[in-house]
Order: sequence, then structure tokens, then C-alpha cells
Amino acid sequence: MGKFVVAGITQIETIVKVNHIPVEFAPLTSVPDSIFTAPGGDAYNESLALKWLGNHVDFLSVAGRNQDMSIFNPHDREVTISTDYILPILKETPTQVVLYDRDRKEQIFEDIKDLREAEYRMSMVKPMVAECDMVILSNANFCRPFIPVAKEYNKKIAVNYHSFFREKEKYNADFLEAADILYFSDDTITEDPYEFIDSIAKTYGTEIIILGQGSEGLILFDKTRDIRVHYNTVKTNDVVNTAGAGNALVACFLHSYLESGDSATAIKNAMLFASYKVGYMGTSNGFMTVEQLDQWRRLIWGESTPMG
Repeated sequence: MGKFVVAGITQIETIVKVNHIPVEFAPLTSVPDSIFTAPGGDAYNESLALKWLGNHVDFLSVAGRNQDMSIFNPHDREVTISTDYILPILKETPTQVVLYDRDRKEQIFEDIKDLREAEYRMSMVKPMVAECDMVILSNANFCRPFIPVAKEYNKKIAVNYHSFFREKEKYNADFLEAADILYFSDDTITEDPYEFIDSIAKTYGTEIIILGQGSEGLILFDKTRDIRVHYNTVKTNDVVNTAGAGNALVACFLHSYLESGDSATAIKNAMLFASYKVGYMGTSNGFMTVEQLDQWRRLIWGESTPMG
């Protein structure tokens, strides 16, 4: 079992199934079981997935001043996460609406409220970081002070980089320089994927880079093992909704990498974990157990999961 400190965004998400994107105007569209609202956000989803896989997680985030924290632990969920370190310091909890269609295209609307001005209470952070195995960050402003703390205690840092744009790269240079492990989605990346990875690796000296490519799979870069390889997607479930798949993949990769020390082993597990998750509605539902991971690994690759 690993010990993780996860700091990042928590939000309320509404996912809407539509026929196709762009959406055609209609004064009213009434479709049963097409709208789903639940808590989400990268840090929240990662924390749930890590807990599901048996890890200890300290989850640190921010929410609205009047937010009912019980929403983050629905009564019918087997795994719960502590809300003790979700600070209610925002005017309102950030929200997101995701439209998705049958071709797996998504259109996202987000309202981060006053998240950019939030300042986390760092006095409680040092003891958690001192005891953890790894720190996982979003590239949100309030997560910046976590970087020097993780460095002080010589902890590995993983960053789930939200919406990469070259023109905004300089504003996130501290996250990019500090990260041992970086995850990007290619949703906003217009460059050749291999050239993009090479550029990031050369500029920041990153140890491991994962570039998610949606239905096309992903690319794994590992500097130490001299790996830069594309993996096609695997199928364990019919696709219902892909929102949150990247967060699930990140969480399982870090869980497996901490156990095995092998990026190739970890990415195979992560792809299985994410492929199962897309069979469920909602970004925080549909996580495999450790036993299911091993079963699917034997079925697809004919090998069990090495343990560190």
C-alpha cells in the first residue's frame, strides 16, 4: 500500500449525453438517463481511484464556503475519502458541464469561480508530505506552494497538467520543472505528439511523460529506460462515457509504478483501469479492483502484475 498526498481541483460536474457535437438547436430535448451530476475534479477522482486500489490518501483541495461536504461521499459508494482537508474558502465550488456524443467527442464548459485566488493553509501540509511516498498535484495556483515542500522532503512529484497551451507554458514552468512524472491529454495540443514529448523532456529533464490520446491510446516516455512508445487502447468495457478516464489512468499508473518501479508494467495496468472506467457514467465511478486488474492483465497480455 502506498501513501499519497493529492492536491488539486474538486468540482461539481454535470455530464450530458447528446446526439452529436456541435449540438443542434432545439427548444426542448427530453431524453431519459442522459444527464448525470456528481462531484468530480482531477484530484478528487485520483484520490478515489487510489483509495479503491488500497492506498492511503491525504486529499487536499478547496471548495465553496457553503458547500455540503457530504456530497463527496455518497451513501452507496463502497470507498470514501476524508473531506477534512477540503478547505471551504471559495465563494462557490467550481463547476463543469461536459457534453459528449456517440463518437466520443466532448465539449467542456468550466467555471472555476475564484479558484485562482485561493490560498491553501500550508501549516498542515508538511507533516503529510514528510510521511508520504509521492505528491500528486494539479497545475492550479493554490498547489504551487506544495512544490518546495515536496522538494524539501525529497518526494517524487507527479503533475496532472490541465489544458496545455504553449502560450501559457511559462506560467506553469514551476510545475513542469519540478515534476518527475507528467501527464498530459492531447485535447489542446496541436503539435506532433512525439515532437511535443521530446520538447518537454529536453526542456525540463522530466523522468516520465504520459501523453493521453483518447481513443488512439497513449505515448509513454521514460528517460531512465530509454522508452518512447505508443500503446493502442485496450477494451474491457463498452464505452459509456470517457470523462475522467485520464484521471483514472494517472492514479493507477502511479499506484502500479510505486509498487513495481516499472513504467511499462504500470502503463499496462493503467490502460486496463481506464478502459474499465469508461464503461460507467460519471468521472468518479467504475474503478477496477486490484484483483480485476490482475485478471484482465492475464487475459490480455498473458502475464500477472509484478509486485515491487
